[in-house]
Amino acid sequence: MTEQSRIASRFKASAAVPQGLANCPVRNVLDQIGDKWSTLFISLLGEKPHRFGELRRAVPDISQRMLTQTLRDLQRDGLVSRHVYPTVPPSVEYRLTPLGQSLLEPLSHLIRWAETHHAAIRTARGEFQRQAA
Repeated sequence: MTEQSRIASRFKASAAVPQGLANCPVRNVLDQIGDKWSTLFISLLGEKPHRFGELRRAVPDISQRMLTQTLRDLQRDGLVSRHVYPTVPPSVEYRLTPLGQSLLEPLSHLIRWAETHHAAIRTARGEFQRQAA
């Protein structure tokens, strides 16, 4: 059995559970890390722990509210931990948990795939738009 066949059969098995695709583990995880910001912050935190302000400066396009929500979502899923240091003013640092660190290698493969195939995807989208018009 090829790796592709194994992946497909695992996905089908997940989808066949009584709860259906809504509770599929693959879909559930990809919904979280596939949002607009999560992979970016997982990658940044994979380099080193960061304070909130450092993350905000590293990604100036994100609002403070959205950064807070993204970090909370990553904390909720056990991928990121928040450490408060008793200084004045308090200092807060975010870092990947061991679970978050275990995501770095598969994420790097996905990033390389996206970088390699992005031009082809953009071309396909353009062709689709021309045909749909």
